[in-house]
Amino acid sequence: MRKSVQYTTSNQWIKNVAKVEIYTAPLCEFCHRAKRLFSQKNVEFTEVDVIIQPEQKKLMVTRANGATSVPQIFIGDQHVGGCDDLFALEAAGKLDPMLER
Repeated sequence: MRKSVQYTTSNQWIKNVAKVEIYTAPLCEFCHRAKRLFSQKNVEFTEVDVIIQPEQKKLMVTRANGATSVPQIFIGDQHVGGCDDLFALEAAGKLDPMLER
């Protein structure tokens, strides 16, 4: 079965995947690693910088069941966790199925 894709104005093919949201901070290397993984997979994501938008950190903590560190990653409505959790899913072959719509 062929996967559906979206064409973006930057001339890149992006996989049609579940909504991905990442709460980040600018100097966080773990945040950069998580974003890099999604970019390598050509997966679009919404980034919420909790330093620039501090009011969003309270929402992040609530959604992440009390977790206060960044990144906090959500795929669809499911809380994935942080960078290590994301890479564990990738290593186990479970990330791609989560991303598919």
